[in-house]
Amino acid sequence: MPTTVEERWRQFFRWGPYGLLGVATAIAAASADVFMDRTERVTAGVLMAAALLLHVLWDHRCRRVVAATGWGSEPPDGGPVLVPGVPGPAPVVHFALRTALAFALTWLNPFFAIYACVGYFDAVHLLPRRLAHAGLLATAVTMAGSQSGGLPPASLTQWLAFGGLFALNACLAMGFSHLATKDAEKAAERAATIAELGRANSRLEQALAENAALQAQLLLQAREAGIADERRRLAAEIHDTIAQGLTGVITQLQAAHATPDRERAEAHLRRAAGLARHSLGEARRSVRNLGPAALEHDALPEALRKTVAEWAERTGVDARFTVTGTEEPLHDEVAATLLRIAQEALSNAARHSGAARAGVTLSYMGDEITLDVRDDGRGFDPLARPGRGCDGGGFGLDGMRARAERLAGSVAVETAPGEGTAVSARVPLGTP
Repeated sequence: MPTTVEERWRQFFRWGPYGLLGVATAIAAASADVFMDRTERVTAGVLMAAALLLHVLWDHRCRRVVAATGWGSEPPDGGPVLVPGVPGPAPVVHFALRTALAFALTWLNPFFAIYACVGYFDAVHLLPRRLAHAGLLATAVTMAGSQSGGLPPASLTQWLAFGGLFALNACLAMGFSHLATKDAEKAAERAATIAELGRANSRLEQALAENAALQAQLLLQAREAGIADERRRLAAEIHDTIAQGLTGVITQLQAAHATPDRERAEAHLRRAAGLARHSLGEARRSVRNLGPAALEHDALPEALRKTVAEWAERTGVDARFTVTGTEEPLHDEVAATLLRIAQEALSNAARHSGAARAGVTLSYMGDEITLDVRDDGRGFDPLARPGRGCDGGGFGLDGMRARAERLAGSVAVETAPGEGTAVSARVPLGTP
């Protein structure tokens, strides 16, 4: 069963002419004694057979087109696809022959106008736009002749009635055709808009896919840049600590070997041993900094808690750690970045602030995570320390900011001489 209005119209255009011809034939047969003599009955029978054959041939041709192309072939005039778009002049020839047969049948019996009225429905679909009005007017002639009492009009009154009815039929047909054409144009515009929206959605999906690929590429580049930065940092740190320490060890050993005084030689040896122990400690610290060992077995909150506790025990500073918000799993780079920033901030506080108390707070805030490190030390003037951060060298604030910026985050510092220091790192909450 047809389920849409368009499908029902298609069914009507296929079977409607057969039905209307059958109804017209039945009524004409019942009124044959009034309108037709024997010869006219025979003529009407021949014309009905011709009309039936015409529709059978047309239906066969339409089904061949449907089998080849399916419903949806657009007609030459761009109208709605309610009948198959049969190519060539065949639709015009079919409409002209059917209209002529309907006119001839109506001439023999006015009730055959029931069959002729099908021209009102499919003229705009079968005929090109330039011929559609002519098809409607031809159908209006047949309908007006039937409504005025039959063709040809037998009196002046019938002629006047025929003229008035023809004008009425023509106006109604043209008016409804115009409305139907406008509706078809609006439907075509809506279809074009929907198609354009579909293409826009396709382009948007393609852009999103390209965006995702670009984002992955940028993340890879950022990761590679981070690795390069870390290598440069470690190279500078090894040069400034281990290499210099080993140079000092060699110097002291050479001095001990060169001096004849035993006490002075032993003093040089003690200095060399101290420098060696210090360099060994620096080497171990650099190796640990290649990857946050604290995160191997613990999540970030627990790793920070242990880091703060160890730092407080080592420095004697009263330090507290606090977590706010709902804890969520973090991407490894986010966790490592925040842990490194916390370690550097605490290291700076131990070396420079002279603080008695310190606090570390990790805050989960929806789509981002914040780390705050505060101390009540001597503070400093940020404008008086350009370049390398609050420690005047090494990793410092610049390094902390670089770490956060790799993750599209930021680091802010609030400090002033005598008012302590607060370091706040804010990064997006990247989940694994």
